[in-house]
Amino acid sequence: MIVSTAPCFLVVLDADSTLIQDEVIELLADAAGSRELVTDVTERAMRGELDFAQSLRERVLTLAGLPESVFAKVGRRIRPTDGVHELIAGIHAGGGIVGVVSGGFHELLDSLAADLGVDRWRANRLEVESGHLTGRVLGPIIDAEAKAIALREWAAQDGIALSQTVAVGDGANDLRMMNAAGLAVAFNAKPRVKREADLVIDHCNLSQVLPLLGLRG
Repeated sequence: MIVSTAPCFLVVLDADSTLIQDEVIELLADAAGSRELVTDVTERAMRGELDFAQSLRERVLTLAGLPESVFAKVGRRIRPTDGVHELIAGIHAGGGIVGVVSGGFHELLDSLAADLGVDRWRANRLEVESGHLTGRVLGPIIDAEAKAIALREWAAQDGIALSQTVAVGDGANDLRMMNAAGLAVAFNAKPRVKREADLVIDHCNLSQVLPLLGLRG
């Protein structure tokens, strides 16, 4: 008898303020002395008041001149959200796969996602020249549409119907991804995201997603 090992569902999470407790760009801005400006722009972008791509470029510009050693320093400050290990283990035990799509940066997400056991991830990439950040982003920006595209692509790669996908996020930049998924979960989210989601979790523990998947009562 041949037993299928194909995953039967896909859960895609936002990174900043979802997979992790922090906004990574704000941690980088601490080192650049631009935290106040960056925090304000981030908050407005997550409420949907600003175009995400434009706001990201504006925030990244304030990081120009930082040494690339800042990635290691910031990486040590990142705090995974409570329950993330239980969520990922539960999804894998239930035959699913986990993706993370982030408006943040590969330079911080790569090692974190690998350590957590995430199956797929996608993020922006910062330009570095001569060992220092230039204040620019390389390649296409991971905005709201790019997040939705990632969810669709990952589902298609494993033959998973969109009805068997779940998107978990907190900001306006997650809404297209959430609309594309079979189930949209607002996690500690902005008011607009709560209004448009199928389900809302206000307790900041990602293991609370598991009962929604029928994996733990």
